[in-house]
Parts: sequence; C-alpha cells; structure tokens
Amino acid sequence: MDSIDAAELALSLPEVDPERPSPARIYDFWLGGSQNFEADREAGRRAAQAMPNLPVSAQANRVFLRHVIEDLVTERGITQFLDLGSGVPTAGNVHEAAQAVDPGATVVYIDIDPVAIAHARSLLADNPSAHAALADVRDPGVVLEHPVVRDSIDWTKPVAVLLFAVLHFIPDDDQAERIVRAFTEPCAPGSYLALSHGAPDHAALEAQQNAARDYAARTGVPFTPRTAEQITPWLSGLDIQPPGVEDIRVWVPSLNVSHTGMAPCLGVLARKPVAD
Repeated sequence: MDSIDAAELALSLPEVDPERPSPARIYDFWLGGSQNFEADREAGRRAAQAMPNLPVSAQANRVFLRHVIEDLVTERGITQFLDLGSGVPTAGNVHEAAQAVDPGATVVYIDIDPVAIAHARSLLADNPSAHAALADVRDPGVVLEHPVVRDSIDWTKPVAVLLFAVLHFIPDDDQAERIVRAFTEPCAPGSYLALSHGAPDHAALEAQQNAARDYAARTGVPFTPRTAEQITPWLSGLDIQPPGVEDIRVWVPSLNVSHTGMAPCLGVLARKPVAD
C-alpha cells in the first residue's frame, strides 16, 4: 500500500452507496455533468422543484469561480491552488481556468466523495501539475498532511485556498471559521482565500427552507445560508479585496443578464498581508 492509499483508506471505506445522494454529485448534475447516480439526480430534481433557481445558481457560481481564478493568475501572479470541497471537476474547473493562462499552474483538488476523486484522477492522469486527494475539509490537519498536498504545494510561496460552495454545508459558525483559519494559517504572505457561500433568499425564504430540509434528509448534509455579516468575521486578519463580501452578481455583473433568477450567493477574495 503506497502513502496515498494509506492516507485515504479510512475515507475510501465503505464502498460508495449509489442510493445515497452526494452533494458533489448533485452539483455535478446541476452543472450538466455525467458523474452522478439516479439518486443524485432525483435529489437534485426535488431540490430544484422547491427552488427552481438552484441549477442556474450552481452554474453562476462556476462563472464566478472562473472569474476569480483568471484574476488570481493574470493579475496577482498566483500559480498554486488548493481547491477544498472541489466536487467533480466538470468543464470549466480550476485547473482548466488556471492552466489556460499559465500551463504550469499547480492545482490540488480535495473532496470527501470517492466518485469525485476517482473521476478527477482519471481526468488528470496526463496532467503533471493537477492532482486530487480524498480527504475531509473538516479535518484540516489531515488534509495538510496528505502526501498529495505535501508533495504539490510549496507553502513558502503564495497559494490560493479555494472554498467555493462548501462552507454552507458546515452548520456550525465556529467550525466554519476554524476551517478558514486552519487553511490560511500555513499560507505565505501574499496568499489568497477565495470563497462563495449560499445566502438567505429573502424573496423565497420558505421555499429555501423546504428545499434545505429535503436536501438534508436525502444527503445527510445540512445547508446553512449565511449573510455577509456572518461570514466577514472569519476573515479577520486578512485584507478583503474589493468589492468585498458581496453577491457574486456584484463581482461579475454579466451574471445579471446571463443567469437571471439565480438564488443569492455571496463571494469574497481576501489576501494574507505582506509585512511592511
């Protein structure tokens, strides 16, 4: 057994249950991907029946992700990315966006879903600068010590830590903040944290709550929308970049035209300060 197999053994057992929906595979379904089971599709359809704007919101979040990655590589010189809770790397994911600008950019995908990681490894088999590891973002120490992360990320140089559409699956505010701080602590000055997070949909609160209850019942994973005021304290000590903790339609105004009717989703980019 090699070091990667040993690191992932606990999470690779038991075998994947195709009858148990997975947030990663539901998201893949909403994005039009093929790495999902009928249980995932049914859960995705039921959630979208309660909130018809969920699929378009997932697609808008992918647009925001590409916008941030292209900015980080092109304007800020970032060439290392740790994508936490990455899900299935369907079209337009981090390595495609980053390596389109810098072919040597390093990307490490982390997810708890074995199907997502198996697909990622197959997709990335011929890509020497993109890797995938099976690990749980709720245990940052294990993630940071994973041999794929240790061998791929140079923590003496700036890195972008990505938490797109992940922390709204962490119901406890203190745990979500702990995750943010644990992954930004080892980063070199000049590194970045980028995240997106579901927000309360004041235009359809009851529908959002009903969809969240059904989603949690089917997946075992709660969905906790948060406001900018709840997210901002997690970022203390980091320099929040303009326009701030804002709806992703503020970050990418074209979404107001291309993805009309999407549910509220907050985005932020924050920089680890460089000492004077």
